[in-house]
Formats: sequence, structure tokens, C-alpha cells
Amino acid sequence: MGSKNNTSSFRTRSPLSIFIVIVLCCFFYILGAWQRSGFGKGDSIASEITKQTDCNIVENLSFETHHNDVEIVAPSEPKAKKIKPCDVKYTDYTPCQEQDRAMTFPRDNMIYRERHCPPEEEKLHCLIPAPKGYMTPFPWPKGRDYVHYANVPHKSLTVEKAVQNWVQFQGNVFKFPGGGTMFPQGADAYIDELASVIPIKDGTVRTALDTGCGVASWGAYLLKRNVLAMSFAPRDNHEAQVQFALERGVPAVIGVLGTIHLPYPSRAFDMAQCSRCLIPWTSNDGKYLMEVDRVLRPGGFWILSGPPINWKTYYQTWKRSKKDLQAEQNNIEELAESLCWEKKYEKGDIAIWRKKVNDKACQRKSAKICKSWDADDVWYKEMDTCVTPFPEVTSTKEVAGGELKRFPARLFAVPPRIAKGYVEGVTAESYQEDNKLWKKHVNAYKRINKLIGTTRYRNVMDMNADLGGFAAALESPKSWVMNVVPTIAKNTLGVIYERGLIGIYHDWCEGFSTYPRTYDLIHANGVFSLYENKCNLEDILVEMDRILRPEGAVIIRDEVDVLNKVRKIAGGMRWETKMMDHEDGPLVPEKILIAVKQYWVGSKGNSTSSDE
Repeated sequence: MGSKNNTSSFRTRSPLSIFIVIVLCCFFYILGAWQRSGFGKGDSIASEITKQTDCNIVENLSFETHHNDVEIVAPSEPKAKKIKPCDVKYTDYTPCQEQDRAMTFPRDNMIYRERHCPPEEEKLHCLIPAPKGYMTPFPWPKGRDYVHYANVPHKSLTVEKAVQNWVQFQGNVFKFPGGGTMFPQGADAYIDELASVIPIKDGTVRTALDTGCGVASWGAYLLKRNVLAMSFAPRDNHEAQVQFALERGVPAVIGVLGTIHLPYPSRAFDMAQCSRCLIPWTSNDGKYLMEVDRVLRPGGFWILSGPPINWKTYYQTWKRSKKDLQAEQNNIEELAESLCWEKKYEKGDIAIWRKKVNDKACQRKSAKICKSWDADDVWYKEMDTCVTPFPEVTSTKEVAGGELKRFPARLFAVPPRIAKGYVEGVTAESYQEDNKLWKKHVNAYKRINKLIGTTRYRNVMDMNADLGGFAAALESPKSWVMNVVPTIAKNTLGVIYERGLIGIYHDWCEGFSTYPRTYDLIHANGVFSLYENKCNLEDILVEMDRILRPEGAVIIRDEVDVLNKVRKIAGGMRWETKMMDHEDGPLVPEKILIAVKQYWVGSKGNSTSSDE
């Protein structure tokens, strides 16, 4: 009987319960619609709480260097195959400038020192180890003058360049006194002499090019004068010169003037120099000087110190005849005139020319002008013996290509290439919006990683720089940014240089022209979406690992589906990773992947150690 009564009671109450549920659902639906309409306070309160809550602070990902006092714990349960360490013989591996491969190419015109990347079947699919005893570089500015021997264990330059004051070995560190072949008394004194002719102090000169840079002391000492120098030198018998430069915290790449164009846009540099760089400027009908002219901005300066300048004093030291050296200097003078360069100074070991601001004020003598060619389309393109034409002007005083403001005003002013409509799809308004966006992004990064903007991250790379917004928002004497414009992306590198920043063209399906462990922080915005169907994403990540210093950081911003693939690969790479929402909230499909490279070094027999 009891069972029957309970059943009857249930049947009586059931319709009432259903009715109450329906009423409640309708009530909450109407309440939600009312709040969303703006009349309720619920959204504004929630919004305010969201603003006050910093959800992007990474609490369990350490960015501090700590390899000397605590053990690094390997990530548990990697989601992908474990990428093994390379043999210790590859500690200084540079994929596209390896000596063995280089020696199979002709030596004519330095072809063998150009980029020669391995075919797919010869690529290394392993992680490059740091040398035993590797230490975090000295912070800037101390790092300019001191480098840990364990990080770059090569002493040859201390012997070869001893009298030239390049580098000295002291205990367990290298000391860089600031000397050079043509400035044994120091780079400061040399730059002071240049500044008596060239407007270095007032921000007119901001970007510079050092061809055959040695250990880049010229660029190192220009930095305190707010001048950014892009230095390059080949990987040759002067072992590790570019590696020393980067270890000091100075911008540099492996490169050479050979048969292909330099990987920089036209009108990029305010100043360029050759300080006993041994480039044969008069060879090949002046092709090399024509390439310097291409990348030199109208009104820019070229400095030559070393042969053949001051040949009357040095002809015996150089073991060359007076006649030969005088003829070489005469040829350089004639070439400079044909390029619309005007000689401004020659005293002692230094000569300085200035490129005219346009071609209306000069009379070229039998110069072959390049025709039907984009002067910024240079990746793997062979140089021709022709002169890059000036952009057209309407008056003798107008600066060809557009006049630039002095730095730092130049950094956020609308670049001439954008103002003149040379960059498709980019207007002055969209450029300013891009700047605002990147200031917002960088502020979010600094909340995630408090070390961004400090000397802890001195050498920074932006793998897909676009208009240079990331570097501009990060601009500080504490760091510098290598702005990379992928060869398959929109060509915006000229804009980046017009802002007073530096950068380079590159294809991320290949190895970058640098030594291992040369960047503290790598930023990759949209890189993996860009290359997803172009090459193996694992190869790009392994290359990032090669050029990233132990305990360096990575910020990858991309679509969530691509980032999931990236995170899976990174799980087997000795990286600690964390996925973060976009700063505008979880509904935005773009996400941020933060990573820190663990500290580990190579040891014999392919085994590795987290701290030896």
C-alpha cells in the first residue's frame, strides 16, 4: 500500500515541478538579456573584476637564470617524440656556413663563404648542446667588455690580433678593450674623429653598416651614442669573430660581400664603413661599392679606413708598390664620383664620402643604371654591375625617397615608404593603429614575464617583424631587436629601417646566419601559420632552439590550432611551455605560447647534463 501511495504522490507533483523549472528558466533568460542590454550592472561589475584580475601572470614558469644553484627538472610526459641532443662536435654548428660544405664551392668572389644550406637529407634533427661550463653572459653594459671563456672557448684571436687590441684573455674571461685594426687607441677616439664630420650626436645618423666587422667594437661603442650598427663578417679563419660580437650583446650576422646581394633593403643605412675590411672595392668593375651604394641612404656617409688610404705611409707595411696603391685609390675616387658621392674628408688613415641627396646635383660619368629591378628584392639574387637609381624628386633640395626625422622622433613618425604609398595595404592610419596594438601586446608580455625590458634579455629577435611594432614598443638602451622579415611575407624591411631599427631578410625553412646561443628572447608572431604548408614546423623549432641561449625565453603568438601542433613538438625539446589566452580574453582564437629553454650542456658520448 505504501508503494502505491508514493507513486500517486509523485505523479501529482511532477507537472508542478516541471512548471516551476520552466518559469525559473524564463526568468533567468530575461534577466540575462536585461543585463546584456546595458541596463543591468552585472556586466560592468564582471568587467571591472576582470580588469582588476591579472590572469596572465605565469606563476609556475621561471624566467630567472638559476643553473648554478638549483637542478633543472625535465618536463614530465612530453607529448611528442623526444628530440635528441646532437654530438658535442656540433656545439658551434652553423647550418648554412659550415666549413666542410663551404670548401666544396669555388673560392672566386668569395662564393665559398656565402650561404650554402644543407639539403633536406643532410639536415640535423637534433638539439645543439652548449659547451661544458656555459654561463649566462654578463649583463649590459659590462657584457660589452667581458665574455666568459667557457661560452666561446676560442683563443686564436687573442694571438692573431694581440697588437691591434681586439681581445685579451684574462683568467676565465675575454676582455675587449675596444681596439681594432685601424683604431688601436680605441673605438671611442676613432668615433670622435668621425663625429667631427658626420652628424652622429644629434640623431641624424641612427643606422650603420660595418662590413667585415671583426669583433664589432665599432658597433659596440656606437651604441652609447644611440646608433645601431649591423655588423657582418664571414665564418673564416678568424674564428668566432661574429660569435664574440653577439656574446658581447652587439648586433651581428655571418655574412660576406660575394656574388649575391646583401640581405638588406635599399636606402637602409645612414652610415657604412670599411675598417681594413679587405674587400676589393675596385674589383668586378666596382660591383661591391655599388652594393654599398644600394643600401646607403641618400645623404648617407661611407667611411674607408685602411688600404689604400694613407698608402704613402703604409705601402711598405702592406708590401705593395706605391704605383699599385695610388691606382687603387684613384679607381675608388672615380667610382665614388660615378655613384654621386662627394668626398668630405681625408686625414691620416680615414677618408669619408657623402652620398648626395638626389641625382639632380651630380653628373654621372658612364655609370650603368640598373633597370626594371626591385632594389629591395634581393634574397639569393646575384649582384649586377649597375647603379641603383635614386627615387625621383621634383627639386634639387628634395631628399630622394623622403626625408627622415632625427632619432628618436623617427621611431614613431610615419615612414616615407608608407607616406608615399609604397607598401601595399598600409596607410598612415593603419600604421599608427599597428603601433598602438604592439604597445598593448608588449605591455601584456611584460606582465607575463617581468624580465622583458631588462638587461636579462639583451639580444632579442622578432621572427616576423612586419612594420617593426614589437621592436619599437620594446626600444631601450638595455636591448636591441633583430627584425626579421620572412622572404614569403610582405616586404616591409625598408619601413623598419626608416624607423631607425635594424633587421634582415630570411627564409625560416633554412638556418639563420648566426652562431648557436646568440639570442636571449625570441618573438614569433604568426610565423608558424605563415610556414605551415611551406616546410617542416619541427625544423623551425629546432633552429629556434639552436640560436636561443640556455634559459632564454620564447613568445609565440598564433592561431590556437597551429600552437597546439607547436606545443606538442616543443614538448620533446627541453622547453618548459605554457599556453596563454589572448590579452583580450579566451574567446579570441589567437593564443600565446610562452616557453623557457632549459639549461643543459653537452658531454662526451652524446649524453647530456643539466649542470656540469
